[in-house]
Formats: sequence, C-alpha cells, structure tokens
Amino acid sequence: MHINFVGTRALLIDLDGLNQVMDWHAALSAKPLKNQVDCIAAATTLLLTFEAPDSARDAAEFLQDFSPAAATAAEARTVEIDVLYDGEDVDEAADLLGLSREALISWHTSTEWTAAFGGFAPGFTYCAPSDPSQARAVPRRSSPRTAVPAGAVGIAGEFSAVYPRVSPGGWQLLGTTNTPMWDSNANPPALVQPGDRVRYRSVDKLPELVDHSARSKRAPARLPRMEVIDAGLLTLYQDLGRPGVGDLGVTPSGAADRAAAATANVAVGNPRGATVLENIGGIKLHALTDTVICVTGATARVRLGEMPVHLARPVLVTAGQTVTVDPATVGMRNYVAIRGGIIAESELGSAATDVLSGLGPDPVTTGDVIGVLPRSTGMTDAQLANPLRVRESSDGKTRATLRCVLGPRDDWFGDNVSAFLDTEWTVTSDSNRVGLRLDGEEPIERVKDGELPSEGMVAGSIQIPPNGKPVVFLRDHAVTGGYPVIATVLEEDIDIAAQLPPGARVNFELVAPQALNTGDKNAD
Repeated sequence: MHINFVGTRALLIDLDGLNQVMDWHAALSAKPLKNQVDCIAAATTLLLTFEAPDSARDAAEFLQDFSPAAATAAEARTVEIDVLYDGEDVDEAADLLGLSREALISWHTSTEWTAAFGGFAPGFTYCAPSDPSQARAVPRRSSPRTAVPAGAVGIAGEFSAVYPRVSPGGWQLLGTTNTPMWDSNANPPALVQPGDRVRYRSVDKLPELVDHSARSKRAPARLPRMEVIDAGLLTLYQDLGRPGVGDLGVTPSGAADRAAAATANVAVGNPRGATVLENIGGIKLHALTDTVICVTGATARVRLGEMPVHLARPVLVTAGQTVTVDPATVGMRNYVAIRGGIIAESELGSAATDVLSGLGPDPVTTGDVIGVLPRSTGMTDAQLANPLRVRESSDGKTRATLRCVLGPRDDWFGDNVSAFLDTEWTVTSDSNRVGLRLDGEEPIERVKDGELPSEGMVAGSIQIPPNGKPVVFLRDHAVTGGYPVIATVLEEDIDIAAQLPPGARVNFELVAPQALNTGDKNAD
C-alpha cells in the first residue's frame, strides 16, 4: 500500500489488486473519514477526496495503519441483465481469446461478475469475474469508436460493462441490452453499484420494457424574472454541483469559477451556492419584473440599458429594462445571479449542467424565461471585489501561473518533469468545461512503457496523453482516466484555469502538499 497526495485535498492509494481495492472501498464508504467527500475505486487504486487540505493530511496519517475487514459476499445483491449477443466485435473478441463464438458467449453468461467501480459515465460500472480463475483478458480496439450505442455490452482487459448512454469507447462489443442502467429519478440512480453481483443472460429477443427513466420536468414554484434575448455562445445553469457520488460515475461538475459564482450570489443576498447563469460570449436579458442582479467573472462591458454597470455590484433592474453583458475582453466566463436564486431542473440534488455526462438542465437558449425561487433572501452587498485572477500582459496575451502539487504519477516522466515546469503552455481552441488542452514547443515524453490502469481523477489533474500535450481537468472531467497525471492544480487555482481563453499562456509552479495550512472550504 502506498499513499499519494493528489493536490492538497485528495489521496490516491495504490493497493494490491482489485479485491483489496473493493475491501477498502466497502470499509471507507460505510464509515467515511472526517470530511471525506468521495471514495472512488478503480482497478488497483482508491481515490479519496476531502473538503479541506488538513483533512487529507490527517487521513494520510491515519491510513498508514488502516486494515479493513474483507467484504462479505453474502451481503451482495445480484443483478440480471438480458443480452442479445449481436455485437459488432463478438467474432473478433472470440478470435482474440482463442474461442468459438458459442464458447465466448457461454463464458460471458456462465461467469458471475462483481461490480468493482464506476467509470467515465453515470451508470457505467466496471465488472470483474468474482472467481479470478475465470478472468480472460482481451485488448481494447486499436481504434476507438466515436459513438458506442446506449445499451452496448462490452469487454476490455478483465472487465465487462454496459454503456448506459451513447459515448465514445474502445471496448470490444459483444451484444446489446435494453435494461436501463441509469435513472436519475431512482434511488439509487445506477442499476449496478460497486459490490453487486452481475449475471448476463443470453436471449434471442430483448423483452419489451416500460421506460421510467425520463426526467421529471416538474420544478418548484418560481417567479419569472428575466427573458433571454440573446444567450451568447454558451449559457449554462450552474451551482456547486454533485459532490459525493463519484463512485457512480458522476463528477462533481458545478460552476467553473467557484469564486465568481459565489461573489455574484452574495452580492444580491443569495446563498453562496445558489444557481447562477454561467456565460461565454455575452448575454442579453430583458426584465419581466423588478429584480436585483449581479454580474461577475471575466472582464466585460455590462450595461443596464445604455448605462455602464460595474462588475460585482448589485444592480436594481426595473421591469422592461435590459441588461447586456458583452463578450469578455479578459477572461472567459461571466456569472449572472438574480436575487432569490435562479430555479432550474435538478438532477441528483443539483441544477448544474454537466457537459460530459449530460446530467442537469439543457443549455439556456434565446427566448427562455429565467425564474427565481419565491424565498426570502439576505442583504445585498455592494462592497465586494470581482475575483478575476487572470491578467492581460503588454503583448495582449492573457497569462496565468497555476500552482500545482507534483504527481501522483510524476515517476512516469522522470527528468522530463523539469521540461513540463519550464514550458510556457498555450491554451488551445478545443478546450472546454471538461479540461484545458495545452500545446507547447516540445511534448512531454514518458520514461515508462505500457498502459496505466484507469484511476480516479479530480478537477486540476494534469494528464499527459501519448501525444505529450497536457490536459488540465476542469469541473466536468471524467471520474476516472487512464493517462498518467504529472501534477495536480490546487483547488484554489482552478478558478484561474476556468477563466483562460484559447490563446492564453500558462505556466505551472510547484508547491508542497502542505503548502496550504488551512481547513478553509472557501474554494466554493
């Protein structure tokens, strides 16, 4: 067992195989450590995230002598999944394993599978044979598909899983099922959860099912406040996201720039975590009733009618007036809070739109009416500063330095870590809420061969894919990933990363995991 710091608020624990991972996961899920948020199992690791740096440090010390009891198989639930073995890769997978088509299907259906850990999408659960002697390893496809259909049943490595929704993937597809793997309205929402036993059953025809998984469109009572005249390039509902359900394949998501969203809310008298609008490319709103709003985030011209409005200041808007936020000149994202708190469709307790998984409400479009909760609010605050922490240099480029903690997989890069730190990186145009994609003069080369088993990721993880170009994960990152993480951006600096537009220049500065000696949760 080896404990690695992941930034300052998470630990990645290397364990001795999947069985030990599942024992630790069961123990730490049943009895979480102080201020533990997520407990994410993977093939050979367990990721624990915490509310504050001091909690992570205390946990690292406590876990040095931790020894969980083995999980009790008798407590497991069995899930049966009907499969029509008509997959595109069933014959190729059989050849790779040296089996006939019939023998492959027989192996897959006769094996009892144990749900080990959640994957890259809500409801995608990696399952391994309960009896290790029945395990068979099959390689992933050399060329992943850009769109694997929902319900596809696949195998890769020693694992089997069902794709709950359309998504990219490189697994060998054996068949299809129409068994719903995810329903946000159910409790629990994932059909298969870590520790469950899974049986695949071969059928000639899939049974007819009644789909109960459609989202409920009912929302709490609301008071219409604003009509969207122009939604800009992208406007999303965001709050503080969905922490604590990572083992179901659900990333926390939430406002990309937490400080900007919280400042906008506090300015109008809302709770810090109330729902706001997160905008790229400008937005224009028409007031349907008198209300109070605040705009924060990127440097942009804001007008009430034709009158200039300061960022981070509460503004009274009377019925019939318009508020215009122009495209940002420095930074990337603006936040609009409305007094009372914006109301939007909620999934898993949050109105955050997760662009990777599809959870949460649809993006805001022109013509939408924005409503607020009919609740009392606090006092407005006109003394706040806009928390933007990126700057424009004399050459017109946006520049920022992101503090990071080395690892947890810096050993994959040896002395090339220095090249990573010495390079001024450029944000590319294919960056989004999932992550910043960076380019530099020279790619970062690995000193280790082979593949890294998928393991838990956090916002701030800096993956180095085979092309050597870093990807800094932001709020909508995948729960697990298979590329080595050279360093992890501090939670306190993810707000900076979220405000970096394409073309911005980025440097990384190493700090020790003990750099922040506070238990403060103010990254929210």
